[in-house]
Amino acid sequence: MRAADLEVTPAVALAFAVFAASTSAILVRWSAAPSSVAAFYRVLFTTAIVAPIAVVWYREEFARLSRRDLGFAVVAGVALAVHFASWFESLNHTSVAASVTIVQTQPIFVAAGAALVLGERVSRETVAGIAIAIVGAMAMSLGDAGEAPVSDATLFGNALAALGAITVAAYVLAGRSIRQRVSLFPYVTVVYAACAATLFVLVGVQGHDYVAYPGREWLLFLGMAVGPGVFGHTVVNWVLKHLESVVVSVAWLGEPIGATLLALVFLAEVPDALTVLGGLIVLAGIYATTVERERRRTPSADGS
Repeated sequence: MRAADLEVTPAVALAFAVFAASTSAILVRWSAAPSSVAAFYRVLFTTAIVAPIAVVWYREEFARLSRRDLGFAVVAGVALAVHFASWFESLNHTSVAASVTIVQTQPIFVAAGAALVLGERVSRETVAGIAIAIVGAMAMSLGDAGEAPVSDATLFGNALAALGAITVAAYVLAGRSIRQRVSLFPYVTVVYAACAATLFVLVGVQGHDYVAYPGREWLLFLGMAVGPGVFGHTVVNWVLKHLESVVVSVAWLGEPIGATLLALVFLAEVPDALTVLGGLIVLAGIYATTVERERRRTPSADGS
């Protein structure tokens, strides 16, 4: 097999990243630490992994970062911190399937931002693919809700997940813009450092202990950093240089499917028929959006 055959395409990398991100909800559920503490150490450990690479191999690029790019990277990090804090906390009030599904309504916000801020063309076919995927996500949420009565706590958890959707959309849009000019490791180092600093303050404001956790929790924090952090978010940030933000955000809708399957295996949360049907509809929406992108990229036979 030739070396060229081993090249990873952005689409394959994105699929791998979505699977890695799917493990996050399970790791959070296993952790007994406060949600903001889990989020803080996930990002702190991720920063500790990527920062040495950035410092050793991209030192000169750090010095050339414009104030504008640096500022927007910091804003992206703060948005990511709010996303983590709100989403992690939502998992304490609602189910894995509902939380992960609601937070993945982010393609709506990404599509609007991509058209208004980034000038990316969003075709009618792409909008249709987003709509199909969102309908599937709603079906998954309704199917999951059928197993538990709606309560104030559930509604609060769902609201937190919605806040997570809005802030992760801002994070994706910032990444799509800045990654066209800044290399992966300098960018994610600034983003993760800003995110960790924000979460550090949040942990203190909430009055949580920073270090009094058993060894099992530290292993879970490390797992969150390596799986969803390095192989999830960091790979997604690499992909954002090569694929449109809308395509990335719609593909991210595959996370509820992975998380629900993992919840079945590791948490014994059995999805009902409506949840399964919703997952299939989500996959159809992802497929439609991907096919539309490939159609736009491939010239027709007559060269038009």
